[in-house]
Amino acid sequence: MPFGLVSAWNKRWRSKSEDQLNPWIYKPVEYWQIEDQNPQPAAKRRHGSSVYTLKEMEAATNSFSDDNLLGKGGFGRVYKGTLRSGEIVAIKKMDLPSFKEAEGEREFRVEVNILSRLDHPNLVSLIGYCADGKHRFLVYEYMHKGNLQDHLNGLAEVKMDWPLRLKVALGAARGLAYLHSSSAVGIPIIHRDFKSTNILLNTNYDAKISDFGLAKLMPEGQQSCVTSRVLGTFGYFDPEYTLTGKLTLQSDVYAFGVVMLELLTGRRAVDLTLGPNDQNLVLQVRHILNDKKKLRKVIDPEISRSSYTMESINMFANLASRCVRADSSERPSMVDCIKELQLILHTNTKGLSMTMHTLRMI
Repeated sequence: MPFGLVSAWNKRWRSKSEDQLNPWIYKPVEYWQIEDQNPQPAAKRRHGSSVYTLKEMEAATNSFSDDNLLGKGGFGRVYKGTLRSGEIVAIKKMDLPSFKEAEGEREFRVEVNILSRLDHPNLVSLIGYCADGKHRFLVYEYMHKGNLQDHLNGLAEVKMDWPLRLKVALGAARGLAYLHSSSAVGIPIIHRDFKSTNILLNTNYDAKISDFGLAKLMPEGQQSCVTSRVLGTFGYFDPEYTLTGKLTLQSDVYAFGVVMLELLTGRRAVDLTLGPNDQNLVLQVRHILNDKKKLRKVIDPEISRSSYTMESINMFANLASRCVRADSSERPSMVDCIKELQLILHTNTKGLSMTMHTLRMI
C-alpha cells in the first residue's frame, strides 16, 4: 500500500475507521500541453527486495518521529524515511490489534511475494521489508506528489487539467494491463483494491499503482475464481463480485471505470455527506454519461475549459460507462482501455491545436 504521501489506506470495506490523511503542499505546474509519451523504462532495480532490521527502520524514521509521519491507515502508519544510502523512502509500519494480526500478516506476505516479482513503470516499487520478531515493515519508493484522490479533492494546491488527468488514467491502465497480462508471474493478477488513493504520483505525475495486500493470483487456466469473502473498498466493488463472490479481471476494470468517473467529475466514489440517492458516484452519473447535453453538468469545474475538447470528454465518458456496466462480459479489457485512452488523448491534443490555430488566424 504505499506511501509516497501516504495515501493508500483509504477506508476499506472491512474496516470502519476513517483514514487520517495529512494535507500536502505542491508547487504549481503547467498541464495543458502535456501529451502522452510511451512509458519510460523503469529505473534499474535491485535483484530481489532488501531485508532490513528493526534498528535500521528506527534509524531511517528518527525512531518513528511524528515529524516523519505521513499518515495513518487501518493497518498502521506510513513514515517518511531516509536509508543509510541516503535514499528517501516511505515506510509502512504494521500496527494492528491482536485480532487483526493474522489478517495483517497475510497481507504483508502477499505484498512482499507479489511486488518482489513485478517490475513496471506504472507499479510502485517495493525496495525492501523488515520481519524482525513480531515487527513488520514494508519499504517503498517515495512518491513525491501523493495520491490521486488528494489532487481531485482539493488537498493539493495544484489543479489537474484535462491532459494531465488523461495521462494519469493512461498510466494506471498500463499498470493494470501489466498485472492482467500474466507475463510477470505466468498467471494473471487481480489487484482487487484499485482506487484513487492507490494511484500514486511521482514528480512527473506518472501514475503508479500501489497496495497489493488484497491482490489475487488467478488460478491457472481459469477465467474467474470464487472467494469466500468479498474484499475491497466500498464504491469500487464490481456488482457481480458483490452478488456472487466471483472474482474476475473485469472486477478491476469496473474499479478502473469508477476512477475514470472521479477524474471526469472530481467527486468521490462514495460521498457520505450527500443525500442517500447521491452518495454513490456510479449510480449518480451512469445514466447521463452518453447524453452529451447533460454530461456538461457533471464535468469537474476545476478543469480549465481551455484544456479540453468536448469530443474527448464524450469519448472518455463513453469508455467509463462501458467499464462500469453491471454485466462483466460487456466491459472492455484493460488493453482495450489503453488503446481508447491513447486515441482520446490524441483527439484532445489535436482539437486544442486546431483551436489555437483558429485563434491565431482571427
